[in-house]
Parts: sequence; structure tokens; C-alpha cells
Amino acid sequence: MIDIYEKLAELKKDGQDAVIITVTNKEGMGPCDVGKKLIVGSNGKFFGTIGGGSIEHYAIEKAKKLLIERKSLSENYVLNDKTIEVNKGDIKLNMACGGSTTLFYEFIGPKQYVYIFGGGHCGAALARVLKPLGFYTIIIDNRKEIIDGLDDSANEKVCDDFVDYLSKKTLRDNCYIVVATPSHISDYDVLDKILELKLKPKYFGMLCSKKKIADYLNKVHEKYGNDIDLSNFYSPIGLPIGGDSPEEVAISIASEILSIYYDKADINYHMRDLTKK
Repeated sequence: MIDIYEKLAELKKDGQDAVIITVTNKEGMGPCDVGKKLIVGSNGKFFGTIGGGSIEHYAIEKAKKLLIERKSLSENYVLNDKTIEVNKGDIKLNMACGGSTTLFYEFIGPKQYVYIFGGGHCGAALARVLKPLGFYTIIIDNRKEIIDGLDDSANEKVCDDFVDYLSKKTLRDNCYIVVATPSHISDYDVLDKILELKLKPKYFGMLCSKKKIADYLNKVHEKYGNDIDLSNFYSPIGLPIGGDSPEEVAISIASEILSIYYDKADINYHMRDLTKK
């Protein structure tokens, strides 16, 4: 017998997100008994059962979409139609049972993954702010003494060359990337690699001055042209709330990340279009 909670613990240990599908209501005939559970992992594997048939197949495919959207929801299914359709809020499935079933899809995982390039004062402070907010943070730095000196605020601490890390690792789509390395050259190299690899972060940006970002944007447009998509590039990063201590800067960046996560991007101020001609 499969222990659902053991499987969930294994997925979390392996860094996999998951959706737990639970039967929360049943009326009339049908294969889904209240309390039955099915786990769908981001690795494509699934465990348990909610009764089989069309409803289980539909639920697995629905869970895969929710893994991408990182959302939870509840849906009701009518089990007496020949096709799958939505009608008055109910989804009709090709099952002849004649009853109805409600499934709750619970997304299990962090809000999103945040890659912080640079483990200095601001990078470390940002990890401390983001972790209790439900984000999974990874700090990357090429200085061993910096990585060794970090506390457990970050979920992962990686000692590696910044660009090499990007080349070797597959960053998740819709992740968040904060560039705060100890040098302008390294900052530019990381941002350039993101564009070169055509990564698809929800948010990426550089901790910098207005002059620094203007210089970088000029170089980007010279290399990639004025049509390069910088719609998810934010810089200078952080909402203009004031304060310049590492902790205050971290709060401003975390606030901006939350504004993106909750679709409040219109309150952000950035300079990505400064050098467009």
C-alpha cells in the first residue's frame, strides 16, 4: 500500500513540487470515495488513486497545469456525460456513474524559486526576508569564504562561478533572479548569460545605480538590438521605499518581488527602456 505522506516527503526532499488531489465530496454513484488522495509530482510521476477512469485521467492533467501555475483550487465533476465540458460551474466527464464528485487540488511547494547571485550583505539579507515569506532561495557566490559564512536563511548555498552555474543548471521558468555580485563585470556577465540562454524568468534585475544600469542597457541594445525583450527586467531593483542599509534594501527588493507575484507590477519603477531609440 502506498503511503501518500511518505511519497510527499520524498518529493519535497528531492526538491519536487507536488499537487495533492483529495476527494472532498461525493453524491450518488461513482468511484471516488471521500478522503481518497492522489499525488502528482513535478517530475511527472503520480501516486495513489481517486478511483480511476476518466475523472482520474482528467485530474492528473489538471494537476500538471496547476503545477505550472503554482495554484490550488476546488472543482466539481458530474459523472454522466459523454464529453468533458464545463456547464454552470460543473465539469461533465465521460463516466456513466450518474453521481457527482468534488476534488480539491492542493499545490505543495514554495511560492517560487529565487536565485540570488551574490551572497554579500544585501544578498544574504534578501534571503533572510524571502524565506519566511514562502519563497525558496538559492544563493550563488564564487567566494568560498562568503558561502561558508552564510547562516541557514537561504535554502541552498552554492559556491560556483556565476556564469558557470547558469550554464550547468536548468533554472525554472517563471523564477526570480536577483543579481548582486561584488563586481560590475560579473553583474553584466550574469545578465548577458540570461539573455544568451533565452531563460524565461518572471523577474530578473540588478542591484545598481542609475548610471550603471544605463551603461548596461546601452551594451544590451548594441549587442541584441532594440527589439530585445526586457519586459521582465527590473533595475534599479526594489521599490523606492527609502533606506540604504542591507536590511532596508532587502525589504525593498522583497516588496517588488511580492508585487510581481501578486500581479501588482504597475507600482514598480524601473529603467529598462532608458536607452531605446
